[in-house]
Amino acid sequence: MTYPPGTPRYLALGDSYTIGESVQESLRWPNVLAERLRRRGANIGDVQIIATTGWTTDELSVGIDAAKPQGPFGMVSLLIGVNNQYRGRSVEAFRPEFVALLDRAIGFAGGDPKRVFVVSIPDWGVMPFAADRDRVKIASEIDAFNVVCRAESSSKDVKYIDVTPITRGAATQPSLIADDGLHPSAEQYRRWAEAIDAALRPPL
Repeated sequence: MTYPPGTPRYLALGDSYTIGESVQESLRWPNVLAERLRRRGANIGDVQIIATTGWTTDELSVGIDAAKPQGPFGMVSLLIGVNNQYRGRSVEAFRPEFVALLDRAIGFAGGDPKRVFVVSIPDWGVMPFAADRDRVKIASEIDAFNVVCRAESSSKDVKYIDVTPITRGAATQPSLIADDGLHPSAEQYRRWAEAIDAALRPPL
């Protein structure tokens, strides 16, 4: 779809969750969210996604450098950190890299933190992929990373939106699991978009 010149755009930064690994492009949560926002009156144009499956904080930063997104954007989201946890990196090392990405996100929003939001890191430990792993340990570590995401977002006046409880629902709801046994299904992404939409009211 072509939007009028000057229509605010949406930049989504992240990893496999943002790129929607295992689902069609139209079913990625940033695209679903943008459509929901448009339907309720928000002026949102094109969605630009900078995300790749497996990216950590430092790799996302390099990816942003390569993509050279041209701001300002009307809305910017950041969801990153699961691969830092998966690779056994520390929360202490994660913090400054996350803060740097958050600062970049605010910059892409024209310096306005009210146009940025952070999405919590999902708990992949509930997925079939993690059946032979220490799920309690994974959950605890994800929680620790999310404490950082929440605190640093708050310190910069950026909205933090917690979808982790939705992701943990996959433990008892197979409909929330993609065919690969690791990533969220389109239905789970729809629920994320619904929760994020509710948290962003009134329209941006």
